[in-house]
Amino acid sequence: MTLKPWATVAGSLFSASCAVATTLPGSAHIESPEQYQRLFENDSIEVLKMVLKPGEADLWHTHRDETVYFEKGGDLLIRQKGADDLRVNVPDGHVMWHQSWTHQVTNMGSKEVIAIIVESKK
Repeated sequence: MTLKPWATVAGSLFSASCAVATTLPGSAHIESPEQYQRLFENDSIEVLKMVLKPGEADLWHTHRDETVYFEKGGDLLIRQKGADDLRVNVPDGHVMWHQSWTHQVTNMGSKEVIAIIVESKK
């Protein structure tokens, strides 16, 4: 009879550890405030500005569904958990859409990369 409380405690600890292990990184401006700035927010969207200096990397972060306008593009290395690294040369003025994702970005080039990110909250 005394084993049942310990089994309950062990099960609770296992559940809690699984919850911690699956927690996603936060929003970009929370995880990497040096590179991301919130420009606007309402009930529907959040607008961020990203500035990555040459050789600079942000920390792992999560975006909701997003549209991104690259004011100044560049040579980027994008890492995603469970996927191959992606190296892309983004041109100035490029616009892209991406569904919700968790990633980390490194500026591999010799010029600053600037992007405006519009995330959907719905």
